[in-house]
Order: sequence, then structure tokens, then C-alpha cells
Amino acid sequence: MPSQGIYTLANDVVYDQLVALLNSIESNVSSDLPICIIPYDDRLDKVKQELKNRPNVSIFENQESIERWENFADAVWSAHSRANDSKMTRPKWYKGHLQRKFVTFDGEFDEFVFYEADNLAMKPVEGVFNQLQKYDFVFDDWEHRKATPFAALNIPLIEESTSYREADIRPTIHDASFFASKKGFFSPYELEILKEKLIQQKEVEWINKIGWWDDVFLFNYLTFRCDRPIYNFTLSPNGQDRTGNCADTDPFVEINNILYNEQGLKPIHRIHYMNYSSKDFARLCQGEDADIRYKEIFLYYRFLKQPELKPTQLIPPNSLTKLNRFLQKASQKISRTLAN
Repeated sequence: MPSQGIYTLANDVVYDQLVALLNSIESNVSSDLPICIIPYDDRLDKVKQELKNRPNVSIFENQESIERWENFADAVWSAHSRANDSKMTRPKWYKGHLQRKFVTFDGEFDEFVFYEADNLAMKPVEGVFNQLQKYDFVFDDWEHRKATPFAALNIPLIEESTSYREADIRPTIHDASFFASKKGFFSPYELEILKEKLIQQKEVEWINKIGWWDDVFLFNYLTFRCDRPIYNFTLSPNGQDRTGNCADTDPFVEINNILYNEQGLKPIHRIHYMNYSSKDFARLCQGEDADIRYKEIFLYYRFLKQPELKPTQLIPPNSLTKLNRFLQKASQKISRTLAN
């Protein structure tokens, strides 16, 4: 029987979110499935301290795999036309390490589910693993609905360059915050072939410019080009499989600390707190009434094992604090622009 496990990507910056995720997995998925944390960087002091009380959780230590994926991403993005376009502002995730999540394909689990640290698990993953018996990649998101200018792949260019049509391409487009797959894909040999296509054959331009240095956009190219079967729950013929997952846009109903899709009370795999910063969650955990939807469900899982530390009251930030944060964000944006 293949070994199964869960991966996430984290460091001390997202400590509060990591703890909430781990607690939600233990409560709603399994207390037995092993979990491996991929280090986003070397800031891991709080993470390592937390793991002393979690015997089923480990840290990914294959540095060769991490460096292989870092080098691959650096080479690919440096070859993209946007790399030398001085008129385009570099994204905030420029030179980030989100591509480290792809070390999952070199890890210890034969079959795995990956959760981004800004997720909370809401239901078991047996159904996800079942789909891996027929498919090589499993997703649960609505990225395939994005308008063509914002899609991960440059659909018009791929149509122009190949025999693929939009009807072939669009169903394969996906997110990278939650996915399942298998160990062994994208071996060093396969990755070199893909690298040659990306750089020498200019297929890097198949990746939409707006996603330059974005792990999601790179992952879309890899899964599309390797031509392995993909399953997305949001494209399932079974309506019960098609749910929302985004905290900032989708309406959910909470029943006994579990979230369900508002329409039909369909169980969701996870809630994704995308577009909220780790600073927002840190402030929330310190008692600030941060502007985060479904904040109470997050606090429930964050302090599930430490209920005495959970804030008893959330206090809104005052006007001066809001102004200082606004000015700080503006200053950071100006600094990024000048750096280009």
C-alpha cells in the first residue's frame, strides 16, 4: 500500500496560521496521517518548538531537492520576457520561495495532499486520495474560470503555437494552494527537458506575464506540458463536489466549527484565507479585531489546544494605527517601484 501524507510550506512568519492548519488537520482530516513542513526559509525557531509536541509532524530536510527547484525557478523566470522589462513593476512575491512546495514530488510520501499554510482543513481527504487512483494531479479550485488576460497560461499564444485549443487548455488551469499528487514526477531528467522547452524553445512565454515569478503560474505550465491526467473537483459532474473555498469571496455556513458551502450545505475541503497577510492573523491572535472574514473559525482552530490564550475580546485598531499602517504600505510600495 502506498504511503500517504500531508505537506505544507511555512516558517515563523506564518506561525499562527500553521498552528491553526495543523489543528484543523488533526480535528477534521486525521490525527494519524504524517505531516511534513517544507521550510519557506531558515526562520523556523517557533516552528521547531511547536513540533516538539507534535510527533507526527516533521520538517523537510532534503536540501538538494530544495536547491534544485530554486535553481530551476530562477533560471526559468530569468528567461521570461518580463525579466528585462523595466516598465513593469516587480511583484511583491519577486524572488520569493513559494516554488519550494514542489519538493513534494521528491519527498517521503508516495501519495500526498498539499495545503498552503493559509488554509484550514474542513473535511477528510479519502476522496482526494481516491481520485489519485485515476488521475496524477487533483485540485479543488476555480482558477479555470479566470478571464483569458488573467489566466495562468497564455491561451492565445498556446493556440497559435500548437494544436491545443482553449477547450483543451482551460480545464487544466488550477491553483497551487491545495493539490494532491504522487512522488516521482518531475525527476531531474524530466525537469531538464521541461527547462529546455521553457528557455531554449521560448515556451516560458506560455506563462502569462502577470504571473511572472508566481509559483501557481509555473505549476500550471508544468502540469500542462507533462500531459498527465488532471482532476478538479469544481469540474465534477457531481454537484456535491463543486464548492467554494475562498474566505474573502465565498459564503459559508458554520456548523459545529466546520464550514459548509452556503448553497446546499455542501462540505468543503478547506477554507483558503488568500489575500490576507500573516500580519493580519498575528494581530488577530493578539486580540485585534482584524478585518478578516470567518475570523472566529480561525481563532477556534488556532487556540484549539490553548483555549486559555484565545483573546476574550477583539478590539478594533484606532485611527492613528490605521494611518501609520497605510503610510507604511505606501512607503513599501514606493521602495519596490524605485528598486525596479
